[in-house]
Amino acid sequence: MKQTIPMQRLRYLFWLAPIFIIMGVAAGLVSGAWGPLQLSLVLGGGLLLALWLLSESNSLPSFLGRRSTQAGTNAALATVAVLVILGILNGLAVRYNQRVDLTESQLFTLSDQTQEVLQDLDQPVKAWIFWDSGIPNSINEDLLENYQRETEQFTYEVVDPQESPGVARQFEVQTFGEVHLEAGDQQRLIETIGPQQPLTEASLTSGILNLLASEQPLVYLLQGHGERPLEAGQGGFSQAEALLESEVYQVEPLNLGQTGLAVPSDASVVIVAGPTRALLEGEVAALQAYLEEGGGLMLLMDPDTETGLGPLLDDWNLELSDRLILDPTAQAANLGATTTLVQQYGEHPITASFGNSFTFFVESQPVELVGEVGDTQTAPLLITGPDAQAVLIPEDGQSKVEDILQGPLVLGVALNRPQPDDAEELLPPLPLSEDESEEVTPEDGTEEDEADAAVEDAAEPDGTDAAETPEPKEVRLVAIGNSSFAIDGIVNQQLNGDLLLNSVGWLAQQPDTGLTVRPKEATNRRIVLTPQRWITTALTAVVALPLLGFGGAIALWLRRR
Repeated sequence: MKQTIPMQRLRYLFWLAPIFIIMGVAAGLVSGAWGPLQLSLVLGGGLLLALWLLSESNSLPSFLGRRSTQAGTNAALATVAVLVILGILNGLAVRYNQRVDLTESQLFTLSDQTQEVLQDLDQPVKAWIFWDSGIPNSINEDLLENYQRETEQFTYEVVDPQESPGVARQFEVQTFGEVHLEAGDQQRLIETIGPQQPLTEASLTSGILNLLASEQPLVYLLQGHGERPLEAGQGGFSQAEALLESEVYQVEPLNLGQTGLAVPSDASVVIVAGPTRALLEGEVAALQAYLEEGGGLMLLMDPDTETGLGPLLDDWNLELSDRLILDPTAQAANLGATTTLVQQYGEHPITASFGNSFTFFVESQPVELVGEVGDTQTAPLLITGPDAQAVLIPEDGQSKVEDILQGPLVLGVALNRPQPDDAEELLPPLPLSEDESEEVTPEDGTEEDEADAAVEDAAEPDGTDAAETPEPKEVRLVAIGNSSFAIDGIVNQQLNGDLLLNSVGWLAQQPDTGLTVRPKEATNRRIVLTPQRWITTALTAVVALPLLGFGGAIALWLRRR
């Protein structure tokens, strides 16, 4: 009896075995090194466990046969199995990273345009974010990780300029928050971000396009006739210029009087925005000649102005009614009596992604198509609601009620057709005369075969497939009966900026100028209550429901008594 008491007390030392083993394994995994301390803990725990097994060798069979031992063993094996399964699942999740975006507007998923840009990358692109290491940067890094998951060609690195002055000097960093892109020998500053202004998908994708673009398409804004100026201020286009330059465009003013009445040959798009004085005949002819060469022209024309563009509009069978559109829907929204809200769009690449979102225009006029012109393709872009009306504006300023155009009205159109030279090639061949038809008979078709061979050789000069030859450029025109939708303070509201950028992208006909990437916004699900409903809801929640509960409790108590 004296020998069993110390042995029972000695058994408590064996509880140190699992503790030592767990400590040693944990220390080795955390530190990443298996030194003397870690190995000593593991070996010591193993030695104590072996001594315990030897000391219990006599009673071990009976111990293993107990029902409690079997139940405990099953529980331990089940726990180990669950841990192994969880480990396997975590390993698979790390190796095959897949995320599911369950938000309604797909806030955490890259847009289709960005995915296309990243998949087409043929060289490594790296983003450098010069950020203060003491400020959290998780929002920006989440976006950059989305880009990195899409392709191995994109990487990023966050650098503190104070800790890495050499790298900051290489990129000529001036302040915290600068975001630079690097591809080969090219570097570009795309944006300066901050805690309240995070990096956006639109700016990052546009920066990649700008960095890799072989050339920047030139967009000219016509000047000299009272058009919208590029300078900031009331009615200016400075914000529109910034939007265009955030894409792959370069914006310059154009005065045809200083260019010899000729549009520069490097022009991708020419914008005529709200002229208040008529263009000269030579200037209109220069715009027509530019169009015939495959150019893109955007006409933004306000009501009650003489633009002098009549010959050009007649060439496309367009007509401005010089009426002012009045929209009751906009008036109900307190946007002004002369504001037009547009929520209906035609089927066209410019407006394909607009859905039911709004664009709005202050003082606009309808654009009417009065006939078809050859092989010209036309598409309405902006269509007002059925309640909108277009009224004449006489000299006395009073509209005539009896002369009203009832909606829906077309506020903007897009037109395109082949270049004149290309159109001539598509014309059917002239019928042969009787003498010429006798020279080629069904029995003797050698000349006809030679002509077909000549056509095939012309179509495939280098032996390449005809499908690989570039498509001929089209003549493209966008006409909108308003110019104020793109002025400072308005162009960044609703989809007005989208309309401008998408129109310029379609007119430019450049492979690298796809439709722009738009920032995604969470759907507003807030409930706005009127004061009366707020009071009713508060009284119901604070007064009525508690009184109902107390009344039911008192009634139940009285009934039991």
